[in-house]
Amino acid sequence: MSRIAYVNGRYAPHNHAQVSIEDRGFQFADGVYEVIWVANGRLVDEIPHLDRWDRSLVELHIAPAMARASLRQVMAQVVKRNRVRDGILYMQQTRGASPRNAPFPNSIAPTLTMTARNQPLPSDDLVENGGVLGSVPEIRWSRCDVKSVALLANVLSKQSARECGATEAVFVREADRVVTEGGSSNVFMVDPNGTLVTHPATTAILGGITRERVIKLASELGIPVELRPFTLDEALAAREVFVTSTTLAVLPIVRIDESAIGNGHPGSISLQLNQAYRGFCRAPEGHRT
Repeated sequence: MSRIAYVNGRYAPHNHAQVSIEDRGFQFADGVYEVIWVANGRLVDEIPHLDRWDRSLVELHIAPAMARASLRQVMAQVVKRNRVRDGILYMQQTRGASPRNAPFPNSIAPTLTMTARNQPLPSDDLVENGGVLGSVPEIRWSRCDVKSVALLANVLSKQSARECGATEAVFVREADRVVTEGGSSNVFMVDPNGTLVTHPATTAILGGITRERVIKLASELGIPVELRPFTLDEALAAREVFVTSTTLAVLPIVRIDESAIGNGHPGSISLQLNQAYRGFCRAPEGHRT
């Protein structure tokens, strides 16, 4: 089946989906995006994702392309037309197309696109064996809380991780060795006292929707949670480390660079939260928004 894309009011096969060569997303990375997990054909944590979408648009002074109710109808249609059972919905909105000039143009229509595809979560083998993080210097701009399409630093970090055989990159500030987040994930550690620690949702990180859900699940399970910055040295000495994202769910980490985490195997809290999160994704819709 040909995959179907949505572009500015039209549904079209991928090879017929087009935007202007002068679109500001292409010219300036002047836009925002969201990636939402689909489980059993239903969008997981749809409302929190849309809340973050709206916030990112506001921060970049981009008007919404349509009202939320209409947007949700399009999202559902894209999932349905692509017959996605388990996978992702990708949505992107840019400021629109105009002759190339950096300041905001006046009175242009935004560009809204969506695609969807089937895609599995990390395999049982990867979860049971654990992933590896490769540390990279934090070189991104100071508004990482905006889910902008300006992702070159993230691309370079993830390529660096791949080249060193790591599953994911982890950004580390050079000045204080604080771990901010992964190349496309949030990072958690379990400290020696059994407390779950992750960086607070400041402008230094993107406040992940999966991150927020895992924090809530941890609280429900009686796992203490502390929101504070932690250093790479603390992570290396932690009992457990894991990352969260839409596409990784909860992935235990067994090594950072050349150093094993804990006993070198996925920890019990990481595995417990992975199971809890996957169960949440499969829950009835009323429990997922």
